[in-house]
Amino acid sequence: MLTAGPRIHPRLRRRELGLLAIAALGLTVGSVSLALTRLAGADDPLAPDAGLPLADPTALAIYLGALFAAHGLLVLTGRRTDEVLLPTVGLLGGISLLLMERLPQDLAGGLGLGTTQLVWLVLSIAVITVIAAFIRSDAWLRLYKYTWAAFGVGLLLLTFVLGREVNGQRLTLAIGPLSGQPSELLKVILVIFLAGYLSENRALLVEESTRVGPIRLPPLPYLAPMVAMWAIALSIVVVQRDLGAALLFFAVFLLLLYVTTGRASFVALGLLAFVAGGAGLYQAVEHVQTRVDIWLDPFATASGAGYQVVQALHAFARGGILGTGLGAGLPEVGGLPPGGIPALHTDFPFAALGEELGLIGVMAILGLYLVVIERGLRIAASAADDFRAILAAGLSLVIGVQAFIIAAGNLKLIPLTGITLPFISYGGSSLLTNGLVVGLLIALSDRGAQPPPPPTARRGLRRILDRGAP
Repeated sequence: MLTAGPRIHPRLRRRELGLLAIAALGLTVGSVSLALTRLAGADDPLAPDAGLPLADPTALAIYLGALFAAHGLLVLTGRRTDEVLLPTVGLLGGISLLLMERLPQDLAGGLGLGTTQLVWLVLSIAVITVIAAFIRSDAWLRLYKYTWAAFGVGLLLLTFVLGREVNGQRLTLAIGPLSGQPSELLKVILVIFLAGYLSENRALLVEESTRVGPIRLPPLPYLAPMVAMWAIALSIVVVQRDLGAALLFFAVFLLLLYVTTGRASFVALGLLAFVAGGAGLYQAVEHVQTRVDIWLDPFATASGAGYQVVQALHAFARGGILGTGLGAGLPEVGGLPPGGIPALHTDFPFAALGEELGLIGVMAILGLYLVVIERGLRIAASAADDFRAILAAGLSLVIGVQAFIIAAGNLKLIPLTGITLPFISYGGSSLLTNGLVVGLLIALSDRGAQPPPPPTARRGLRRILDRGAP
């Protein structure tokens, strides 16, 4: 358990500092490339970015300053925590900032798309830093799992009743000047609840089973509360038509069940239930049917419902292996030039990056998400107890599964969902929630106070006396 220990003095984090320096260099090169591309197209009225101002280095400087300030605070607090996660998500956030600066700024209104994204990115870094530096106990998570679960479901119900409807989906809850998507927070709450419940009942779930004919099922009396909580959240999300969140919840539930029990039969039964439920939803819900039909043949409605997917595929094709270069693609939104993708800054940032960075850039971005998963699973493997192990595994899988869902949807590997790409898509609730996830992972990686160095060789009379002692 993360508990208060002896006083910890500041300690250098050389690995983190070196990785941050590499990330800063890469982002600086990207910013210069974007500026040069805009400069080259400034005199060409047919260029995709004609008339846009040169890249402003101030935003990138502020963002990098926030990252290095976070590093400095972690150094001062002396925590012996993971030194790879902050630079990794920092690089992802920097890529997001460059992309949002490249897109039309009126998409966000007010401060503009790039500036608004910068504000949310800095706040996300602040969330990561505060949690990583100062959270030393996990009792507030494990002892109140049912309270957290009730709070999450309550937020979803409140959204269903009072939420704002956009494009036929009631996903956003506005309270005064603040607004956000509670389903983003629910993914963290669901992992906390599952970690608490599975850690308490792990032995029974592994050793016991309920036999129904030739099939061995999990022990239903112990599995029922967890399935009930998951089913309630999933049902509300399905009613809200947030299919991305529903798929994310289901995948994380099955993965954590497998991580806890190691029984592949549970996952197989879950997949069968998913296929049966998906077939039922396809027949009963028109929205689901539309998404699946677009996935099967987007070119049948290329100028209508399948327009986004078709243009995304064209963007990947234009990018090829090396990409067109930052600022040299055609990711205009809802207008000229041809090839624009509506909702690109929220639903299709992966397609825009695929066009401008190419296959190599896409593979590098996916590699960054794999790093987050690997570090999370490493933290889970070295955890002191089952709760921390399952929690760390679940938090890392949340980011990994979410990235896979949106990337696969952009590539037409699975039906498109409205889920965000972690640390890259535009949106405050997504950035803050993923910052919470990474902050918890770093806090869970704490190895405690560093042991004192071995004593030096003693000299003089004391050394002589010790040598002669029996």
